[in-house]
Amino acid sequence: MLTAESVATRTGRAVPLARRPVAVVAALYAGLLFLLAGNYGLTADELYFRMLGDEPRWGYFDQPPLTPLLAKAGAVLFGDTVWGIRLPALLCGVAVVVLAALIAAELGGGQRAQVLAAAAVGTSVSVLVMSHFLLTNSPDLVAWSAVALFALRALLRGDGRWWLAAGATCGVATYAKYVILLLPLTLLVALLLVGPRQELRSRWLWAGAGLTLLIAAPNLIYQVANGWPQLVMAQSLAEGTWSDGVLFALDVAILVGPAVAPILVAGLVVLLRRPGWRPARALAVAYLVGTVLVLALAPSGIDYTEGYLVPLVAAGCVVADEWLSRGRARWPAAVSVLSVFAVLQVVLILPVWPERMVAQYTLTSLTAETVGWPQLAGQVADAYAALPADERSRAVVLTQNFGEAGALHWMRDDHPLPQIYSGHNELYFRGPPPESADVVITVAVDEDRLARDFRECTAVARIDNGHGLDTREQGRAVSVCRGPRAPWAELWPRYRVVGPY
Repeated sequence: MLTAESVATRTGRAVPLARRPVAVVAALYAGLLFLLAGNYGLTADELYFRMLGDEPRWGYFDQPPLTPLLAKAGAVLFGDTVWGIRLPALLCGVAVVVLAALIAAELGGGQRAQVLAAAAVGTSVSVLVMSHFLLTNSPDLVAWSAVALFALRALLRGDGRWWLAAGATCGVATYAKYVILLLPLTLLVALLLVGPRQELRSRWLWAGAGLTLLIAAPNLIYQVANGWPQLVMAQSLAEGTWSDGVLFALDVAILVGPAVAPILVAGLVVLLRRPGWRPARALAVAYLVGTVLVLALAPSGIDYTEGYLVPLVAAGCVVADEWLSRGRARWPAAVSVLSVFAVLQVVLILPVWPERMVAQYTLTSLTAETVGWPQLAGQVADAYAALPADERSRAVVLTQNFGEAGALHWMRDDHPLPQIYSGHNELYFRGPPPESADVVITVAVDEDRLARDFRECTAVARIDNGHGLDTREQGRAVSVCRGPRAPWAELWPRYRVVGPY
């Protein structure tokens, strides 16, 4: 007889969530992220999202609208500061931690397995990054984890209504990243390959698919109406990149952490082989199918498959708990190893060290992007202030990329500046500058290009982030250029840049 504490499944009972222990893990995790969220500055992407958020749209050339909206919402609700803009990422990270525990519970994992899943997933490199930095991956990983949970409930409980929840989540998630559609597509292939094939005849599954398309429709209409700009962007990201299966596997091990990688492998293997989890093995097969597709079509796109990893790690934690429980001495040793690697990952990903030490102690290039923006804004403001009064009224700022434009846009209250332009991705469509703009303060723009396009260009400063970090801006010129050699309508296409920061 079922109680309120258990749910019948095709293979047994789903264990209830260990609310208090999981809440403690989530609270500690949130506290750590909160403590460090305001350290250093914003990344180029975060500055770009904040800039786009000031002009909300149904979509942008290089991305859907959700992440810029989150950046704007964070600034409005919690303050237009580094901490405020990043708070939505923190909330996304906590959500993934709780979802990992829920997935472990759905697979029959008890309290220890759930806590292990929450801690292992939360301290993995990929989740630490998306929890600290506001990225398109932040809401995307929440959606992948939620869809995996709903799919497991549909498969294990035999209740097709959960496909509606999965479909609705996929539809909403397309407003963060279109790659979420890879999960339902590979799940359908997996169901066809390994079953349970009766799910393919479920009206709930196809109703969920219809719900995805219905919710995503405005997003898709934007793409059609604008000539599928996301495909242009995807092609740019894929150019000149390549990875083989060995490197891909190493990248996966880095994303979850060396100590958790064996747990992930155990989760994948047992999902495929355990009779009690037979209805859920489609999730493991979907990961394998998705990996093959990514290696074939976008070999460098390791982040396209990271959403699969949360349920696999959670499944592995259930297996690890079972194995560790067989030996009294195994748990302390395992917890010690996992804790050491978790601490290492935290100190190498999050801004724990003083800013001057960031070059020596960071595992992600994103951290290097967060320093030096105030110095850059100050140099550009000084160049603007040095212009004669009559030239200031005709001046504009032209940056090489969206990071520089976003930094100047965000700091414009402290550093008075004229209108800011850039040819990078979505910002290209906000140009060209007016024909009256015959004085241009350029930031990190190719100096040979400027010499061809203007009658006079003088470098007034060299960008210095103050820590000697080898960033895209370091050592590049802040120049004052006068006298465009052609109308802006003719010059502007030469400054278009398509691709990441």
